[in-house]
This record gives sequence, C-alpha cells and structure tokens, in this order.
Amino acid sequence: MKKVQLSIYLDPAISKNLDTFANHRGQPKSLVAEAAIASFLSPDDSERREAAIAKRLDRIARGLERLERNDAVTLETIALFIRFWLNSTPALPEQSAAAARAKGAERYSRFVEALGRRLSSGSTLLKEVSMDVDASEKPG
Repeated sequence: MKKVQLSIYLDPAISKNLDTFANHRGQPKSLVAEAAIASFLSPDDSERREAAIAKRLDRIARGLERLERNDAVTLETIALFIRFWLNSTPALPEQSAAAARAKGAERYSRFVEALGRRLSSGSTLLKEVSMDVDASEKPG
C-alpha cells in the first residue's frame, strides 16, 4: 500500500524530542510519528490506559492491605505486651516510687534516643529478624 505524504508543523521542542527518540530507537522519524498518530487515534487506546491504571490501583490496594495487616499485628503485639507487663509487674512501695519515676524518665530518654538512631539509620527489627532467619537457614 502506498503511503500518503503529510506536511505538518511542529513546535521546535517536540521536533527535537522526535529526532532524539527516533535516533535512540534507530527508526525513521516518519515511522515514529506514524506510530504515535496511530496510537493517538486508536479507539482502544483509552481502554489500554484504563487497564494500566486499574492494574496500578490494584497493586496500590494490595500494598495498603499489607500495611493495614502489619499495623494490626504491631498494635496487637504492643497491646499484648502492655497487658502482660501490667499484669506481671508488682506495684512499688510509696517510698521507692519517686526514685523509680526518676529512673523510668532516664530510661525513657535513652529509649527515645536509641529509637531516633535506629529510625535515622534505616535499621528495623524486621530486617534484623529476616537476616537472623536467613543466616540460620543456610547450611553451616
């Protein structure tokens, strides 16, 4: 089939992009332009775009579901620990309560500092556990 010649005017930036893309692909500019026009005029182009967006949204939804599950596990772990700690730790006598509060404030301050260091370094308990599990599964 004989092709029809078409003369068009392009913005200089678009023309430069067309040249760069065609050279990068090793294809003639007319072939690249023809493919772009065909894609633009294709009636199923919007359907392909919609399918691609739906696929991305599904992936994002699965990621959010994992985050929600992880948050639920974390919250349940903390709640269980707090319940266990409150049930197993006896109350202090009044005369040692002030010293215990001071020691608790000191420990809490060190905890916050350690947490800040871990968060800024990118180290997490999950990564450490994963490394420990991987190391224990390898034959020694």
